[in-house]
Parts: sequence; C-alpha cells; structure tokens
Amino acid sequence: MSIFKSSNPTLQEKTFKGTIMEGVQTGEEMTVAGTLNKFGILMALMIASTLFAWNQFDKGSDPMPLMLIGVFGGLGLAIVMMFKKTWAQYLAPGYAILEGLFVGTISAMYNTQYPGLPTQAVALTLLVTAVMYLIYRFKIIKVTARLRMIVVVATSAIAVFYLIQWITFLMMGSPIGSFTNAATPLGIGFSILVVGLAAFNLLLNFDMIEKGVEMRAPKFMEWFGAFGLLVTIVWLYLELLRLLSKLQRN
Repeated sequence: MSIFKSSNPTLQEKTFKGTIMEGVQTGEEMTVAGTLNKFGILMALMIASTLFAWNQFDKGSDPMPLMLIGVFGGLGLAIVMMFKKTWAQYLAPGYAILEGLFVGTISAMYNTQYPGLPTQAVALTLLVTAVMYLIYRFKIIKVTARLRMIVVVATSAIAVFYLIQWITFLMMGSPIGSFTNAATPLGIGFSILVVGLAAFNLLLNFDMIEKGVEMRAPKFMEWFGAFGLLVTIVWLYLELLRLLSKLQRN
C-alpha cells in the first residue's frame, strides 16, 4: 500500500501530485516548522471568527445564516483546494474564517443548553492532540500500511453513515440510526468510537506532513498541510462536544 494512503482527503498521495513529486521545482521546500506556523495562522483566524459568531448568537441573531455560510462556504473552498493546491495559501485562510462561523455558532448553541461544555471540549481536544503527537513522535504507535488501511476504511464508513443520516433527516424528518444521538450506552459508545477514530486520523496527518517534508514538496504545501490538520482537529472537537453533551444528559 502507498505510504501516502490517508483517510484525510487533504493529505493523500494525490495531494503531492503536481508538486515536486511530478517534477515541479520551486526553490523552496515544505518544512515542519513552516507548516506549524501556517497552522497557527489558520487557528488564530478560526478562533477570531468563532468568537464573532458566538457573540452574534449571544446578541440574539438568527444562528442559521452564519452556520450555513460556514458549512457550505467552507465546503466550497475545500473542494477548490483539492483541485488547486497552489491556491491553498489564499483559500486556506478563508476556509478557517468560514469554519469558525460554523464552529462558533454550534458551540454557542451547545453552551446555551450545557454551560461550559465548549470549554471542556476545547481542553480535551488540545489534550488529545498533544497526546497523539507524542504517541507519533516516540513511535508508541507506528503508522503502518495496515493501520492506514483500517483508519481509511473506518473513516469512510463513518462519513457515508453521516451522509445517509443527513439525507434521511431532510427527507423524513428523522435520521436513520438515531441511536447515535441518544444518551444511551450504545450512543455514548458510538461517540467514543468516533472520537478515537478522529484521534487516529491525527497520527496519519502527522505522518503525511512529515512524508511531504521528506519528499521535498514545495513551500505552498505548508498551507495545504496546515489546512488538512485543521480539518481533523475541528472534527475531533465537534465529536468531543457531542460526546460530552451525551454524558451530561445520561
């Protein structure tokens, strides 16, 4: 299996096609430090946008416009970046801002029902990310071809399941597999499984960024790598938010 097989579509082998792997020379190569710096910029932009959306919610504004702009606007930019990686340095900041609109609105809604819950989810997200980085750095869990395959298949299955849930909710008003939203042992167990899967995606993200550096990918791939890492961390945060809300209801 290819070393670039990843469950995160932003960090698969095809990510590096059209870069130095395809004979494109830039004179500047991707570095880990550069990618982390870009990630810091994206995170700062997302946090600022998150706080703006949260404040708008607290002022009594209708949350749906910002949420929809964040979801569909962010999705649109993500799709464009899949095909135009060289645009990542321009589009990734926009994606971070749009993602913040969605995250801020969702977080404010959860905070209304469960005060303090988003803060707990943020703390746990940072903790899980740090732990997974240490696990990767010290090779406690090695990113092997077999591990990649398992994570890819499991993540794809979850993505398809969520898509089916969304479609059935729009069509029938009730999602299929509604047990996943319930504060029952089965529903909580499902959330724990998905949180664990998101955490394992971080291992693949770290590995793909490191492999990109080793392959001497061009400088603009730092923005793309930072964008991919942001996608996974936001997913982890949202799943932790969902899990914590179930535990409070239980």
